[in-house]
Amino acid sequence: METITIKDIARICGVGVSTVSRAMNDHPDINAETKQKIMEVIREYNYVPNNSARNLKRTDSNTIALLVKGVDNPFFGRMIRVIEEEIEKKQYSMVVRHVEPSEDEVSIAMELEKERRLKGMIFLGGFYTESADSLKLLKVPVVLVTSAKPQYEDDEFYSSVSVDDVKESYRMVDYLCTQGHRDIAILTATKYDESVGRLRLMGYEQALEKHQVPLNPKLIRYMEDGEDYSMENGYKLMRELLDEKESFTSVFAISDSLAVGACRAIHDVGLRIPEDIAVAGFDGIDIATYYTPSLTTIKQPIEEIAKETTRILFQVIRKKTKHTHKYFDGELMIRESTQ
Repeated sequence: METITIKDIARICGVGVSTVSRAMNDHPDINAETKQKIMEVIREYNYVPNNSARNLKRTDSNTIALLVKGVDNPFFGRMIRVIEEEIEKKQYSMVVRHVEPSEDEVSIAMELEKERRLKGMIFLGGFYTESADSLKLLKVPVVLVTSAKPQYEDDEFYSSVSVDDVKESYRMVDYLCTQGHRDIAILTATKYDESVGRLRLMGYEQALEKHQVPLNPKLIRYMEDGEDYSMENGYKLMRELLDEKESFTSVFAISDSLAVGACRAIHDVGLRIPEDIAVAGFDGIDIATYYTPSLTTIKQPIEEIAKETTRILFQVIRKKTKHTHKYFDGELMIRESTQ
């Protein structure tokens, strides 16, 4: 019997070779059922990748590493797809490495450099504080995407692409204030977060200050260490706030996933949105449009951010430009959850 190949697996499963590759590399951009089917076929036929060929390909080919912190965040799924498409257009390959909340991105990046011949790296999500200085030790161009970049570091040795999280968060809370809300709760990251959670909390505080609304610490709800921006955590934080009988008329969740979970918690205690409590999110993921009620949010330009990320990276790789920092404007999408 001939040795089965990755093309054979793709044919048996009725998918493309790239889909099989994604399943084998635990890529987030793949349907769970499809991945399970592929892995079952791999086990059934005892498929063993040709590591020699793969290693040779890595040596000869151009590879970009994408390190993703917060891989469960649905906001990243579409961005990863666009980044991969843009990298493939340049006839480069992409390797994805998931980074757990407790892991250090730069340390993992340095290990990847040892294992593979990389031409560049993209860090998606996360933040770099104590390890920020070690970015200088990486031998390939780096672009930080949707990240809270180190503010005390010389920024000429890396690029960054994002929205201005402080400004966009300020815009959302300013809108809520202009609608007459003064008791505005916020669902945010951990108390000691140094990433976009901290920046979006700053925007919240600045908007309240502008409208001369006293800051109520009881309306600031922090996630626990190790928790992510999930609907489950949004539900948990909102139930805690509701069960404590705090007085508030609106809530700003720093991600749409948190906001959707919050909406469910509000519904479960018999309150109405927006009549009893208005809800606003941040990101502009698809569920924000199709959830009932549709969610008021700050929509980030996902495709533009992804394409600009790869454009800058390849410009730096080809030494056509120096590192740069690009901010995109978000868009305030006013929908049913606040009207």
